[in-house]
Parts: sequence; C-alpha cells; structure tokens
Amino acid sequence: MPETGPPPDILKPIKWPLRLTLWGMGAERITRAFWPLWSLLIAALGLLMLGVQDLVPVEWVWAAGAVFVGALGWAVWRGARMLVWPSRIEAMARLDGTLRGNPIQAALDDQAIGAADTGSQAVWRAHQERMRARLAEAKAVEPDLRVARADPFALRYVALLAFAAALVFGSFLRVSSVTAMGPSGVDLAAGPAWEGWMEPPGYTRLPSVYLNDITAPGLSVPEGAQITLRMYGEVGALSVDESVSGRALSDEAAQETAQDFAVLQSGRLAIDGPGGRAWEVSVTADAAPSVRRDGEISSSYEGEAQIPFAASDDYGVVAGHARIELALDAVERDYLLSAEPEARPAIEVPLPMPIAGDRSDFSETLVENFSEHPWANLPVRLTISVEDEAGQTGQSEVETITLPGRRFFDPMAAAVIEQRQALLWTRDNIPEVSRIIRAVSHLPDEVFRSAVPYLRLRTILRQLEAAGPSLGDDQQAEIAKAMWDLAILLEEGDLASALERLERAQERLNEAMKNGASEQEIAELMQELRDATDDYLRQLSRQAQEQSEQNPEMAQSQDSMEMSQNDLQRMMDRIQELMEEGRMAEAQEALRQLQEMMENMQVTQGQQGQSPGEQAMEGLGETLREQQGLSDEAFRELQDQFNQGQQGQPGQQGEPQGQQGQQGQDGQQQGQGQGPQQGQQGQGGEQSLEDSLASRQQQLRDELNRQRQNLPGAGTDPGEAAREALRRAEEAMDGAEEALRGDDLAGAIDQQSQAMEALREGMRSLGEAMAEQQQQSQSPGQQGQQQGGEPGQQRDPLGRNAGANGNIGTDESMVQDEDVYRRARELLDEIRRRSGEGERPQEELDYLERLLERF
Repeated sequence: MPETGPPPDILKPIKWPLRLTLWGMGAERITRAFWPLWSLLIAALGLLMLGVQDLVPVEWVWAAGAVFVGALGWAVWRGARMLVWPSRIEAMARLDGTLRGNPIQAALDDQAIGAADTGSQAVWRAHQERMRARLAEAKAVEPDLRVARADPFALRYVALLAFAAALVFGSFLRVSSVTAMGPSGVDLAAGPAWEGWMEPPGYTRLPSVYLNDITAPGLSVPEGAQITLRMYGEVGALSVDESVSGRALSDEAAQETAQDFAVLQSGRLAIDGPGGRAWEVSVTADAAPSVRRDGEISSSYEGEAQIPFAASDDYGVVAGHARIELALDAVERDYLLSAEPEARPAIEVPLPMPIAGDRSDFSETLVENFSEHPWANLPVRLTISVEDEAGQTGQSEVETITLPGRRFFDPMAAAVIEQRQALLWTRDNIPEVSRIIRAVSHLPDEVFRSAVPYLRLRTILRQLEAAGPSLGDDQQAEIAKAMWDLAILLEEGDLASALERLERAQERLNEAMKNGASEQEIAELMQELRDATDDYLRQLSRQAQEQSEQNPEMAQSQDSMEMSQNDLQRMMDRIQELMEEGRMAEAQEALRQLQEMMENMQVTQGQQGQSPGEQAMEGLGETLREQQGLSDEAFRELQDQFNQGQQGQPGQQGEPQGQQGQQGQDGQQQGQGQGPQQGQQGQGGEQSLEDSLASRQQQLRDELNRQRQNLPGAGTDPGEAAREALRRAEEAMDGAEEALRGDDLAGAIDQQSQAMEALREGMRSLGEAMAEQQQQSQSPGQQGQQQGGEPGQQRDPLGRNAGANGNIGTDESMVQDEDVYRRARELLDEIRRRSGEGERPQEELDYLERLLERF
C-alpha cells in the first residue's frame, strides 16, 4: 500500500469507520502503556479516603509519599516510552482485515498485466466495482483494552478494589488531613485534630455515623446511641461541651482526649477549639411495644386452646408471655367450689415469635392445652405482654375469659373430671369427693363396660380415703393424674376393640347433641364416628373372610338387606347436615337407626360379598352410567334448540318426548323422570330444564367427591393415579355444572365428555391397584388357578373378565392379533361412510352423527 495515501474518493465510504478504528487503536496503546499510572493513582486515593494516614505515624506517611512519587514518575516514564500513536495506514489494514476479500486493498490496487486487453480491463473494472461496493459494509473495529498479559498478578484490580471500598466506607474529606500533618510528632502535637462517631443501638439496625462528615447544624440520633470522641494534639486545645448525656462536666473532664457517653436526651454537642464543630442533637425516642388479642379464642375437641394476638414495635418485639390468673369473683361458688381455693401461682406461658421476617408488626396464635389445669373451664383473667430489646414492655387490657379446656361428654368421665377439679380446688373437699365417687360407682355394671376402669376408680377412692385432708402435694398430683387418665379411658373407650370404639363414638355424639356442643366439636366427633365405622367394617370383613374359608357353603340370608359403605357414608352425611341445621331431634333419630343397623350388620364374602375395592368399582360404574345419561339429555336438549332455531316451529317443544324411544336403558329411565316436566314447560321451560340438569350434575359431582375420599388403594401408584383421575373428573363435572347454569349446552357436553373419560381412566387405575393387591396376597398356586379361570367368575359373552379394571364392561382388548389403532381407524372410516348414505333411516343417521361428534 503506497505511503502517499489513497485517493480520497475511494475511501470516502469508510471515512468514519476508519477514524473510529484509529481512535480505538490509540486507546489500546494508551491503556497498555499507562495502566500502572492510573492503578497507582486510584490506589493512593482509596487509601487516603479510608483514612489510613490517620492510623500510622506521620513518618510512615511521608515515606509512603516519597515511594509513591517515585513510582508515579516511573509509571509516567514507562508510559511515554511505550506509547506510539498508530498511523492511518495501520488502522486501514486492521479495518480491511475484517472485511471479505480485503476490499480496501483491492480498491487501491492497479492492474498489473493486461492493461491493453479490452476483456481484461472489463474484468478488472467489474472486480473494482464489486470491491468498492463492499466498502459500504465496513464497521469500526472494537478496541482490545485487555492488559492481562502485561499485568499477570492483576494489580490493577487490587487498586480498583481499594478505591471501591473507599467509595462505600470512606470519605473525600479525609484526604485533606494529609496537608495538616507535620514532618514529626512535635508538629502533630502543635496542630490539634479530632474524630467522632455516633453508634446507634444494635437492635435499631441503623448505620454508624462519622461525625467529621456531618456539616449540617442539626443531628437526629436514636435514644441510647453511643458517642465516641477522640482528640489529638496538645491536651486542652480541644474540649467537649455537651448536654445530651445528662452528666455534669468539669473543666478537666471536658478536656479529656477520649470520651464516650450515651445520648439520653436532646441537647447540644460541641467540640470547642481549632477545627471544632457543634450540632443541635434531637433524640428519637424508642416507643414501647404494644400488644392486643386479635380474634376470638377457640379450642379443639382435645382442649387445645388457640389465642390469637397481634404485637407491634418501632424496632421489633423480642419476647412476650401470657399471664393467666383465676378470676375468683367471677367463679360460681356453688357445691364443692364454695370453699376457699388453695393458692396457686399464675400461669405464665411464653408467646410464640416469628422465626423469620419482620417483628415490628405481626400476628401470631398462642396454642396451649390447659385441660389438666385446675382452672380449666373456669373464669380467669388474661394479660398478654411483650418486650423489646430496650427492655420496654407493653401489655394488653386485662380481660376475663373462660380458660379453654377439654369437654367430656361421657357422664362418668364428666363426673370424674368434676371431682378431680374439686380435689385440686382444695384438699378440704376430699371427704365429699370420696362420697360422690362411691355414690356414682355404686352399680358398676350399669356404668362401666369393663372391669378395668372400675378397678382404677376403686384404687383412686382407696387412696383418697386413706390420705384424707392431710394429702401431700406429690400425692395430690399423682391422684389427679390418675383421675385424668381414667376420664380419658372412659371418654375414649377401649381402642383395641373396634365395636366398642364405634359404640363410644355414637354415644359421645349423642351426648354432644344433648349438651349443645359447638360445631367444631360435633364435626370432630362425626369424623371420629366415620373412622370408627371404617375400622369396624374392616374387622367385620376380615372376620367374614375367615368364616367363609372355614365354611365355603355359608350363604347370605334371603331376608337380609344389602348395604354398601357408600350408603353408610350418606347416612352419616345426613346426620351431620341435620345437626348443622339445628334439627337435633331428627339427627338423634337418624343416629339411633344407624346404631341398630350397625348392631345387626354382617359382611358377606364369596359370590355375594364384595371387597371395598369392588364396592368402589361398582359405585364408580354407577356414577359413569349416570353421567352418560345426563350427557345424553344435554345433547338432546342442544338438538332441540338447534331444530327450533332452524325451523321456528313452536310445536317442536314437545319433541323430546317423542325422541325418548331412541335412548338406551339408562337414558330411558332418566327420560321418564323428566317427561312430565317437559310436558308442562311453558316459555321458561328450557331454562327450568337446564337448571334441573345443573342440579343433577351438582349431585353427581358431590357423589363422586364422596367416592374419591373413600377410594381404596392408598399408597400405591395405581391407587394415586385413580385418585388423580377422579379429581380431574370432579373438576370437569364442576365446569359442566357452570356451563349448564350459563345456558352453554355445547360447553357442558364437552366438560361431561372429559369427566367420563377421566372416570374411565380412574376405574382402570383402580382395577390395576386391585389386581396388584390381589397378586401380592395370593400364593403362586392360587395365582395360577385364577389365571386359569375360577368356576364362578363373571365373564362376558366373549369369554373376557367382566368389569376387570374400569370400563363398564371390560378392559381386555377386543382385537387380539392385529394393530389396535389400525382397527380403530377402520371403524371410524366405516362410521363416516355410513353417515354419508342418505337412504339410511333418520334415527340411524342421528346416532352415527352423535358418534362422530364424540369420537
């Protein structure tokens, strides 16, 4: 490339890219030449801003300054020697290297040979035009500012780190302290200086303040902050004048070179002398915390009390406690509580604090069980108090409440607890307590179900009568514990016997209804009744299985009535609904009927009996059939609306009755139930029919929810898959109900189709879970026998197992030796072909059309 420079018209398109590339190359060489210079500068500035010069003797500062000046001179000399400014030719070569085919070099070349040849000249001109066209694509080359090769130890980053730390923790004002330094310690003493810090209390989480940086006349300080002052130079040149600590300063104390004091009040802080400063200090008071009870107090069936509260503080609450004292003036002083009670200490319970998060404003719930305390279910005074880190306390208003405790619904258990409370009230009640216990246990056969609780009560009675009023504290606590355990045994019953547990659950529920228990207690008792019923049915099923193995010919009585577990669940749901509605008499009658049924219940096995899995499968099959019928009715209603919209004939309103003959067996039954209603419809008949369909869809969804909760196979993969599929079916049913109520029949049919598909999937998974459980419980010989076929096994006309795992009939493949998907495609094509044949009957065409829309 010629040194005289290229013609300006050729390089005009790359004017700015070439100029920017030249500047970038210059920045590269400046950076590589002078990186030690700017590293030294920012390192020295960072150290001065951090105040390192104030922490070392002045001689060291001057020695470091001399070294720094020498290093600075070396960096300038090194940079000047290494710096060579790039030429325009070098920039052009770099830019040309980034383009395809080096167009800059090609545009500046001359034709060496063939200049007299016309063809050769034409080729050369075409080449020149192509290369010059590429010059428009030129972009400036980015400079490479990396100096890692020249700085293998990354010293520049050390300097940059020191400067960044100085920006965060240092100050530019500290740099000026170097000018005040003398060459020796005598010079330092001649020039006084000072430093000061304000450190807020740690719990405020506020930063410390360097007083030398505060030039404003006012200073806001939190209460309890610590002031630290240090004076340098001649003693007495600087003195402190302050009124924020409340101390009396003498002249000697004011001139001390090191002073530390706390800010307790607003006032004035001043440093008198050369370079001194003064501030008007305003103290921000630390407010005391506050607390209140937040919400109603509730208790569980076991007597676990839940006391919600809310607390707040400007900096955060650290601890708290609830204090409970007996409200003796509010206690009904009758019967055995008429005597003066024994002195007992107040109940102190620590409050729960948030483990993480802000404690300046929070809500928590104190959960504690006071059932075994002598004051349980008696009036008490509750006081909630909290404390902050400054030691300040705040407490709620004192209020009188009834101390929550467990309630006993068994009469004998309630009597034992009442006498236990009287015993703990005062030892003077021991003679009366003994007489009452002896009286209530006079006829043990009528009040005790076994000898164990009766013998325990007799032991307690002998201990009370032997000790008398001189009963010791330890013995009193021991007898009270024994009475509590006895009451729990009487209330809960013998959990080892499922029948006794069921009877006890029924009796406790009956007593709860009579005594006006709360909704929460009734709900927990109902849940206990459900659990006891399930346990009792499982034991009955196991017992019936053992009897059937011993006597296989044992058959069910013809006079008996079959009842599934779902029927029992419906009865218990009905009892709970009656209690929630306040109809206690009807609920007690329904509970009595349930008791009679459970007493006479027998679980059959063999061909007539059903396992819980078979019952669940049968119930899901019934639900699927009902959903199919409901979907058919919605489809017919959609067809009626479509036909009415096309023809506009009002006489077609009664058409659904004429179409009922096209339904299947389930559709006929449901159509007959709806026929009279359809015949009586007026102008609002369609809306009432859709409301009826929505109501039936809601009932079907509730039934599926009940079946899903009682589904067997928990803990296995197929069982969990069945539960997930039924959950999706329930969501689809809910969507179908909303669509029916919104007059969206098409959307309802789509949701119903999804629900049926999810039901089939759930039944298949449940069948797999049942088969897996059966294989695990069978011996190898029994498995082989089952595979071969049992004599009484139900099979369909094709010889397959009926209802094996989910579909209404069977899940076995109808196509054994060919591709299932190919066969399905053939069937779909055949349906489409037949639906296109207009000579077929209209009923068949409608049926084929419905099949195409569904599949």
